[in-house]
Amino acid sequence: MAFMEKPPAGKVLLDDTVPLTAQIEASQSLHSHTISTLSLPLPPKKLIGNMEREFIAERQKGLQAYLDVITSHHILSNCELVKKFLDPNSYSVNYTEIALQHVSMFFRSEPKWEVVEPLKDIGWRIRKKYFLMKIKNQPKERLMLSWADLGPDKYLSDKDLQYAVKLLSSCSHPYIYKITFATANESSALVIRPFSEKGTLKDLIYKAKPKDPFLKKYCNPKKIQGLELQQIKTYGRQILEVLKFLHEKGFPYGHLHAANVMLDGDTCKLLDLENSLLGLPSFYRSYFSQFRKINTLESIDVHCFGHLLYEMTYGRPPDTIPVDSFPPAPSVFVVSVLESILTCEAMKNGMPTVSRLLQMPLFSDVLLTNSEKPQFKVPTKLKEALKMSKECIEKRLTEEQKLIHQHRRLTRAQSHHGSEEEKKKRKILARKKSKRSAYESGEEHSAKYSNSNNSAGSGASSPLTSPSSPTPPSTAGKLKSHYSVCLFLCVFFFFFNLPNCIISKDD
Repeated sequence: MAFMEKPPAGKVLLDDTVPLTAQIEASQSLHSHTISTLSLPLPPKKLIGNMEREFIAERQKGLQAYLDVITSHHILSNCELVKKFLDPNSYSVNYTEIALQHVSMFFRSEPKWEVVEPLKDIGWRIRKKYFLMKIKNQPKERLMLSWADLGPDKYLSDKDLQYAVKLLSSCSHPYIYKITFATANESSALVIRPFSEKGTLKDLIYKAKPKDPFLKKYCNPKKIQGLELQQIKTYGRQILEVLKFLHEKGFPYGHLHAANVMLDGDTCKLLDLENSLLGLPSFYRSYFSQFRKINTLESIDVHCFGHLLYEMTYGRPPDTIPVDSFPPAPSVFVVSVLESILTCEAMKNGMPTVSRLLQMPLFSDVLLTNSEKPQFKVPTKLKEALKMSKECIEKRLTEEQKLIHQHRRLTRAQSHHGSEEEKKKRKILARKKSKRSAYESGEEHSAKYSNSNNSAGSGASSPLTSPSSPTPPSTAGKLKSHYSVCLFLCVFFFFFNLPNCIISKDD
């Protein structure tokens, strides 16, 4: 399947050179394997006359609408089937087999672990796979192993990466989910955590089972209901506290969303701290990459917190970003926080800090009962490496935002000049210019014709002169005037002396 390259912030367009039958077969295959239970607008079939030009054009429009719906849906657009359908060359590798190879090699050196079962498609990432584990001498305890390939934002050296990933197991914080074991090599990383039967915060919101596939759990929930106000306040405060802790430690995160928050009773605990070290893209990258004011990992965390707070409040993600208006909420203080993060004005002015959010009325009066003291010692040398990595991640984001901004300007210009109103204006201007040029050429022609007639009637042509020099005075006119004066004087003297001549002759 061949498609035009997807622009940074545009639509995926069907390629006219691809046979329609291939487009239909691929789209139907994608549609039949989708487990999201969403109703997608696949165009209808036709048994007879399916090669007629009108039907082909109609079918292609239907397929374009079908693609637009899929690519505009945040979860579906990140699905492996969709990515393979749109760009098969870039997603031809079987990452499940690669993950199994790496996990098998790990078990050769760590024989105390044993795989219970693979957890298929419980996450949204294509290059991250999950397995249910157990320790051989503790068969009742369940753990979850995650394997992930390195991403485009991996800027740590291999040595620093391996050290930083291993350091994660020493991190102790009441709102960070404990890591049992973590290791990394030059191409991937492997992390083992306790498995929770209760699942994540997203599972609580969507009333989902933790082991079900990501698409089935979250793409089309049967019941949409937000959390209670006290839960929103408590969970929000706990998440902000751990974000503040990580920012103070200089440890980049940037991967906050409801499926990365584990529930332990009434306590929220952050997951996947290793993602930023591995250079993996954020779940909400397609959103914050549109806004140039969101250009640091701290502002990314705040923006992602806005998505999470909206989902806790209303039981579903926002339809569009920025949000123009908010539905009724359990408290005006909730809307106040959301307005400071997700509105158009917030996108233009920049995100508030985590400290500013903690001071807002929604979270300022929440009492935290957990007395566990946070411990996470990051060596100075590693802090410098993390700082440089953070700067590289932010630089790449800024460059991407510039490209998207340029593409948007170009798209708006093309749309403006291609509109019917602009076409009519250009036609009117072209007619006016044509009439004006015709009128001017007519005047020029008449002037030339008049000059040629005058030249022919005079019998003499004026001498050639430079346009910048003045025309020399005519000498012929002066000679004529002198001749007339002389003639007049001669006649005058002749008649004046004539009587005197006659008298003298008589004498």
